[in-house]
Amino acid sequence: MGLLSLALGLAGSAAAQLQLTFSVGQPGVRINGQGAQITAPQIVDGRTMLPLNDTVLLLGYHLTRNGNVVSVVGGDLAVDLGSGYATVRGQRQGAGNVAVLNGKLFVSARVIAAGLGGELSVGDGSVLTLSAQPRGAFVPRPPATPQPAAPTPTAPRPSFPAPSPAPVPGPVQPAPPQARFSTDKASYAPGERIIWTEYSYDPEGGGLTARNWTGKQDVYWAPGNYAVSLQVTNGKGQTSAPFSRTIRVQGAAVDTPVTHALRYGQIGDRFADSRVLTYPALTMGQLSPRPVPLLFSDSPEKPQQSGVLYQDQVSGEARLLGYHVNDLGRPARMYIMIRNLESRPVSVALNRQGETAPSRIEGILGQVTLMDYFSSPARSTVNLAPGQVSALYASPTLNPGHGVSILQDLQSSGRVVVSFVMAEASLPMNDATLRSLPYLPLDGRHQRGTFQGADRPMTAQLGQLPARVVIGDGQHDPVLTGRDTVTGAGQRLAGNYGVLYDMEFTGASGTAIALSPRGGLYRGAMRIIDGDLTQVIKLPREGNALTPDEPHLLWRAKSDRVRIQFMPSNGSALPVNLVFYRLPEGTYKWYQP
Repeated sequence: MGLLSLALGLAGSAAAQLQLTFSVGQPGVRINGQGAQITAPQIVDGRTMLPLNDTVLLLGYHLTRNGNVVSVVGGDLAVDLGSGYATVRGQRQGAGNVAVLNGKLFVSARVIAAGLGGELSVGDGSVLTLSAQPRGAFVPRPPATPQPAAPTPTAPRPSFPAPSPAPVPGPVQPAPPQARFSTDKASYAPGERIIWTEYSYDPEGGGLTARNWTGKQDVYWAPGNYAVSLQVTNGKGQTSAPFSRTIRVQGAAVDTPVTHALRYGQIGDRFADSRVLTYPALTMGQLSPRPVPLLFSDSPEKPQQSGVLYQDQVSGEARLLGYHVNDLGRPARMYIMIRNLESRPVSVALNRQGETAPSRIEGILGQVTLMDYFSSPARSTVNLAPGQVSALYASPTLNPGHGVSILQDLQSSGRVVVSFVMAEASLPMNDATLRSLPYLPLDGRHQRGTFQGADRPMTAQLGQLPARVVIGDGQHDPVLTGRDTVTGAGQRLAGNYGVLYDMEFTGASGTAIALSPRGGLYRGAMRIIDGDLTQVIKLPREGNALTPDEPHLLWRAKSDRVRIQFMPSNGSALPVNLVFYRLPEGTYKWYQP
């Protein structure tokens, strides 16, 4: 902010002009060019505040106190410390003109001007000028004036001191940035949304590079007074003085954390709801699934030698999911190899693919793979001669400890053998190498096998809400069973990883959908079709979903019929709940495009 000028002029022709100049947040001031120090002026609730005692002393006044009332001797200003209000000529001034900062009494510059019989005007460049009648010894002496010649040499001459030389100005320092913000109201009810408007600026025309808020919240849940302050920093590293306001919260609550989040929360926000498990589980109608097998390879999850991880035959549609970490102790690659078993040419079309490699972070492997998969266009087609072997997928080189997640939907025009392989990066992957590799044993902790029913179409009518859809718990949501064709052993697909839940909900208009993690850290993705809007969204939109009683807001439905395609994310913990809420009236935003 530019310099504020405080000028006091003496009445009458013999009066001298007294000017006090200062900058907000700076203790150094000047009186007609002469330096002085006061407690730094501040901005409080949008008002420029001066330290009362320092200011009146500079102007030649002084303070007296009677009980809780502090008065300016010779002026018309008084402050009642008990009520926190100032009076000018007996008239009570508005709230917010008095503040105690670090034990020191501050009063607004405008009220001080009025209390000293002055006027405050605004000039160019945000300069304020206060004209008032100065008092006391701080009135500067008039400068010397020329005198007529004396009639006799012995006649006494009046003696005037020579004027002081004008101070030599130092280098001009750039003005610091100024923090500013406002709210849409002066007081709020508990649970009421607060609209913050920031309008900080840099007087030198530069940009602001940082903002530091203290005490700011979008909503306060308990009655009381809440101090909020803001400091901003510009590109030169200058930081503003704190700008503060007090938020008053009183009266009856207008929202709970749940209704506030549903009404105003941004998509991706999390909110407190400890009652999720008390909401009824929706009864999902099971539709006839398409006969799509899932070939799942996750054991051994961390192979320690080159070999075949899993293998089976497919014809027609199939889904492949491989999830492995290189534990060979040297660089390796993962492959999905296909061999034509027919006596005729066979084509294998890759309809959809999601992949993550390499990564050491398990949660990233599953989430990025699903984001890729749901947004994937149709890929290439591989044509195989009878008996021919080809790579349907080859990962980048995986250093020890790096993992890969690969998810594919394919369609074959004939019988092919699909092999999931981990091999040293130096090995050429061809028919001879594939035939020489051993089948690796299960690790005893994870699954592999072929499971029927990779697509699970379902439908539900939304009625009484809140309600939830439970995924991956093994009870409300039964696990797929299948067989490991390498060993012939039966397998249970805990978590149903790789299963596509294709869910259609009717009666969805005016509802919100949230994700509640129930088993631990979860990071995934889903595809949603809401009327003419189709979008792939991250679950959650930012960071991790971890706390069971803090659902993440995913969507606000605008259509009566909403379709959700969800697949459990490998590398994340299950179960999860999709929670449906009825939106309250006056909801801020229906959906997130």
